[in-house]
Amino acid sequence: MNIAELPRRKALGKGLESLLPSVRTSVEPAPQRPADGTPREIPLADIDRNPYQTRTRFDEAQLAELAASIAVTGVIQPVLVRPLPNGRFQLIAGERRWLASKIAGKEAIPAILRQVSDEQAMEMTIVENLQRTDLNPMEQARAYDRLSREFKLTQEQMAQRTGKDRASVANFLRLLRLPPEVQGKVEAAELSFGHARALLAIEDPKALLEAAQKVAALSMSVRQTESYVQGLLHPEKRRSEEKVKEPLDPNVREARDLLQRALGLKVTIEDKNGRGRVIIEYSKLDDFDALMERLGA
Repeated sequence: MNIAELPRRKALGKGLESLLPSVRTSVEPAPQRPADGTPREIPLADIDRNPYQTRTRFDEAQLAELAASIAVTGVIQPVLVRPLPNGRFQLIAGERRWLASKIAGKEAIPAILRQVSDEQAMEMTIVENLQRTDLNPMEQARAYDRLSREFKLTQEQMAQRTGKDRASVANFLRLLRLPPEVQGKVEAAELSFGHARALLAIEDPKALLEAAQKVAALSMSVRQTESYVQGLLHPEKRRSEEKVKEPLDPNVREARDLLQRALGLKVTIEDKNGRGRVIIEYSKLDDFDALMERLGA
């Protein structure tokens, strides 16, 4: 058979296959393991877990559902693996399908073989995970951090490779400033990404942790958390707003309304046990002059 008659290498289309070019290695794969992009059945027992996996949590219920589906219909989308020098294989992408296949009692799984270096395998794994929607915010933050530290990628480059905008990448990386205890609450879904962003406005780690504990304990919404954090950062403003919001005595309210009708201006009465002050607001000098005339000045 001449070179022209050899089967062409099939492409995987857009996705992991297009992220990184194939690398020729000095050691050719064994004939029974050609890296031509063709799926083949590989024993599950011969595949090792991906050491570069950034995902740390798997939803047990969703994994069980996938296993039940695989038990009936099999694995529809092949996993991606690379050959190891010891004759085994290492996962690059598809750990959930690999785990679910084990749960389903399968002996083999369809896989596509790739010849890639350690660095390429790591980058492909991280990028593939970041393109998914079920990573928790802290897993995403650590994945971006690894791309930055180990591959020297800028936020703009990470955004391009994962299809995210640069601002989102920056916001995920900021989560790594959270105290470890708060990061744990985000991972456990006790706090959302929005909660974490709001809490990051608090610079003192101890105060941040105390605020996070209160937000989680009271099941505050993101909007409530933002207001709560602003109150911690600007206590004087919060106290002033609380005073204004205190319910007025009906007699005080009636006096306020009477003054507003008489003067045509906004009036606030702060009363406490018969003592307080009357605040009259004006927006232009003409209003002030009219007020002075009404007061006989």
